[in-house]
Amino acid sequence: MIILGIDPGTIITGYGVIKQNFSACRRISSGSIKLPAQNSLPQKLEIIYDQLDRLIKTYKPNEFAIETAFYGKNVQSAMKIGYARGVSILAAAHNNIPTSEYSPREIKKSVVGKGAASKQQVFYMVRNLLDISTEKMKFDETDALAVALCHAYRMTNRKQRKKDWRSFIEANPERVIE
Repeated sequence: MIILGIDPGTIITGYGVIKQNFSACRRISSGSIKLPAQNSLPQKLEIIYDQLDRLIKTYKPNEFAIETAFYGKNVQSAMKIGYARGVSILAAAHNNIPTSEYSPREIKKSVVGKGAASKQQVFYMVRNLLDISTEKMKFDETDALAVALCHAYRMTNRKQRKKDWRSFIEANPERVIE
C-alpha cells in the first residue's frame, strides 16, 4: 500500500510518500511545497492543489492522510490552514483516494510514543523509523512522513484486530452466543 501524508500550511506544505509492506514502511519520496510570500492566498491554494494532484498522479497512492487543523490563539492562521487542508483533501477526492485525518497529538503518539512530543523528537523518530540518515530535511517534511506513518500504523492495527478477533472465534467457537 502506498500512503501520501500531508502536513498542510499556506507558507510550506509538507508531503511524504511511503510504501507499507505488511508492518514495514519505507520512504518513496518526501519534500515540501514552498509557497511564494508575494502570492495571494487563492494563488497559494492553487499551487498546493496542482502540486498534490501531480504527486498523486506520479505515485498513485492508495491512501491519503492529513493532519487536522491545530487551533491556537490566532484564528486567522487556523482559517488559512483550513483552506490548505481543504484543497489538499479536494485533490485526494478528485483522484478517488480514501482520506483519513489525524490530530497532531495522535500523530506524535503513534510515531514517538507520547502526544506532547516536540518537533525535534518527531524529526528524530521519523528519520530513524524510515532509515533516513544522509539527507537534510525540514520539519514540514518529517511531519508529513509522520502523518503517513501514523496512518500506516492505524491501518495495520485495524487489520490485526480483525484478524485477532476472527482467530479468537475460530479457536473458541463454544464462546460464541447465537
